[in-house]
Amino acid sequence: MEKIMIVEDDLKIAEYLCKHIEKYGYEVIIAKDFENIMATFRDAQPNLLLLDINLPSFDGYYWCRQIRNESICPVIFISARTGEMDQVMAIENGGDDFITKPFHPDIVMAKIRSQMRRAYGEYAANYKERVLIQGDLTLYPERLKLQFKNEVTTLTKNETDIIESLLERYPRVAGRQDLLAKLWDDQTYVDENTLNVNIARVRKKFQELGMNDAVETVRGAGYRLRITWEEEKT
Repeated sequence: MEKIMIVEDDLKIAEYLCKHIEKYGYEVIIAKDFENIMATFRDAQPNLLLLDINLPSFDGYYWCRQIRNESICPVIFISARTGEMDQVMAIENGGDDFITKPFHPDIVMAKIRSQMRRAYGEYAANYKERVLIQGDLTLYPERLKLQFKNEVTTLTKNETDIIESLLERYPRVAGRQDLLAKLWDDQTYVDENTLNVNIARVRKKFQELGMNDAVETVRGAGYRLRITWEEEKT
């Protein structure tokens, strides 16, 4: 069953949306802990998110940016804000659509079905999911997931891009400038230490999977993926 997650601090509105959406066969999760939206999101793994802008602690723009670090699921903003800049901000922060309050529930359902078709159904891109495999290591770029044997970890977009480059170039070296170009369009304003930080995070992701020393630094050149770690231990 496809899941819809609602992030709305007005419980009456959230329950109203929930009852209407459930009539169409969707499972609905209402977020209640507004300090830990990401924990609820990771646990629910929804197919689509309905997100208010005015929320306790952090606004919807902030949470949408956090979600975009881990997921490409459709995000529809629902807000009483009616200004054009609010809608622009919603899209620029990773949203896919915008609904203003007060709203008609049928409009909400039409928007949900439209985004579902685009993301998963008849309007979705007609190609197979990209999967990169080297031995027991598998990267799912569209899912932002990395798997080693039976262990799986979630990646950010930057971590996914770096690991994808390492896998594509294996056993060759992925140059620092090549990685910078893949991660950021304008390299002029990027401190190279930023790449070092991202590489460190990638190494931690490999360690979570039980893979130590998976990313080798090649001085003066860049980084190389070590696929032979198990052979070297035996």
